[in-house]
Amino acid sequence: MMRREQATQAEPVYPKIRMFIAGEWTEGGSDRSEKILNPATGQPIGETPYASRGDLDRAIMAAQEGFEIWRKVSAFDRYRTMRKAADLIRSRAAGIALIMTLEQGKPLTESSAESLLAADIIDWLSEEGRRAYGRIVPARFGNVVQLVTKEPVGPVAAFTPWNFPINQAVRKISASLAAGCSIIVKGPEETPARCMALVRSFADAGLPAGVINLVFGVPSEVSDYLIRHPIIRKVSFTGSTVVGKHLAALAGAHMKRTTMELGGHAPAIVFPDADVEKAARILSANKFRNAGQVCVSPTRFLVHDSIYEDFVKRFVAEASAIKVGNGLERDSRMGPLANSRRVDAMETLVADALDCGAQLRIGGKRIGNTGYFFEPTVLTDVPPQARIMNEEPFGPVAPIARFKTYDEVVAEANRLPYGLAAYAYTRSAATMAAIGADLQCGMVSINHHGLGLPEVPFGGTKESGFGSEGGLEAIEGYLDTKFVSQAS
Repeated sequence: MMRREQATQAEPVYPKIRMFIAGEWTEGGSDRSEKILNPATGQPIGETPYASRGDLDRAIMAAQEGFEIWRKVSAFDRYRTMRKAADLIRSRAAGIALIMTLEQGKPLTESSAESLLAADIIDWLSEEGRRAYGRIVPARFGNVVQLVTKEPVGPVAAFTPWNFPINQAVRKISASLAAGCSIIVKGPEETPARCMALVRSFADAGLPAGVINLVFGVPSEVSDYLIRHPIIRKVSFTGSTVVGKHLAALAGAHMKRTTMELGGHAPAIVFPDADVEKAARILSANKFRNAGQVCVSPTRFLVHDSIYEDFVKRFVAEASAIKVGNGLERDSRMGPLANSRRVDAMETLVADALDCGAQLRIGGKRIGNTGYFFEPTVLTDVPPQARIMNEEPFGPVAPIARFKTYDEVVAEANRLPYGLAAYAYTRSAATMAAIGADLQCGMVSINHHGLGLPEVPFGGTKESGFGSEGGLEAIEGYLDTKFVSQAS
C-alpha cells in the first residue's frame, strides 16, 4: 500500500492556460491568477488566468451572438459538428490523459477512460439533439391545428468541478450545443488544461465563434455576475450542496432554469445472500477510484451481521493490494488527493470516527511528505453519530457498519438529506425489486457499478440536486416547450 518507485511515464509539458472568448484564445484582462499544483508533488506546474469584468462581459455578448447563429443551425448540422469534436477528442485522447494526470493526479488508466468517455457523451447527446421532437395535439375544432415545439432556452452558464475536468464539462457543453444553446463554461481553476482541451476540440471542429466560451476566476464572483445577467437563461452546476443551494437560490431570484448535480453520501448495502467476494471487489474498486473523490462513490458500507466479518476481510484485502503513487507511474492504482486540505479532512474524519468507537482496520494516515497522498483506509463498526457517516468524505476512507433487518438498513440508507446514488448486493429478485423502490435517491445500481453511462440518467434527489446530465433527460433541461395554436 505504500508508494514505491515504479516505471514512470515521462512527464509531459504542461500547456499555457488561456481562456476562450468569442472564438479567440486569450489570457484575459485581469492581473490576477492562480498557481496550478501537481498534487503528486505539491509543486507548481502552471498558472490559471482570471477573467476580468470586461472578459465576462465579452463572453456574455459573444454567447448572445453565438446563440443567434447556432439556434438557426439545423439539428443535423449541429450533430455533424459535434461528432467532429468527438472524433478529435478520440484522436487526442492519449495526450489529454497525460495532462489530466499531471494536473489532477488520477492514474493514467482513469484519465484515459475519462477522455474516451467524453467522446461517447458528445456522440450520444448530438444524436439526442436530432430527436428533440415536438408533437401535434388533436384539436377540438376542425379548423384548428395545435403544435408543441421544442426551442433552445438560450445562453447557458455552466460551472464545473476539478475532480473530473472533462467528464462534468462535456455533459453540460454537449447538452447545450445539441439543444441549440450557446454556453459559457466557468472551468475549474485547479485543473484547467483538460477543460481547455475539450473546448479546443469543439472550436477545431468548426463551432461558430461565441457558441462556446471558457473563463476562469474567483468562483463566487464569476457565478454571481453570470447568473444575475439577463442574457443568461440557464444555469448548470456540479459541486457541493452548500454552494449549489446558494446558486439555485440566486438563479431562482431571476427565474433562470437550473440543473444541479450536488453532493452525495451513497449507501452500499450488502445483504446476507450477496456474493460477498464480488461485492467486496467491485465496491472497493469504486470506493478508491480517483482516491474517493467521486460524487457517486460508495461512502457508507452497510453489511448484514451474518456476513460482516467475511466482507470486511475481503474488502481489507482489496484495499491492501492498491498501489498508491504518482498517476504517471504505470502500475499506480490510486493517485493523490487534490490538495492539502483534502488530506487534513481525511485525518479529521478518521480521528473523529475512532473517538466515536470505530475500529481502524487499515490505513488512516497520509503517505510521505511529498504531494497529497493518503492511505486507502477502512474503518469498521462505525457508529451513526460519527462525522464520516453524516458528511460526504470525498476521499479514500471507507466506513463499514452492521445491520440486522431490511427495515433497519433502509431507514439508515435514507436517513441523510442526500439522494444521489446507492448500491445494493443481493441474489434475491424480490430484494432487488424492493430495495430499488425503497431507496430515496436518483440512481440505484444493484450487483454492479452501472452509473455514469451516456445513455442513462445521471442526477439526484433531495439535497443532491435536481435535473439530469445523462440519457434523453439531459437535453430536456436546455429546451423550452412552446405551444402554438392556429386556426385557418
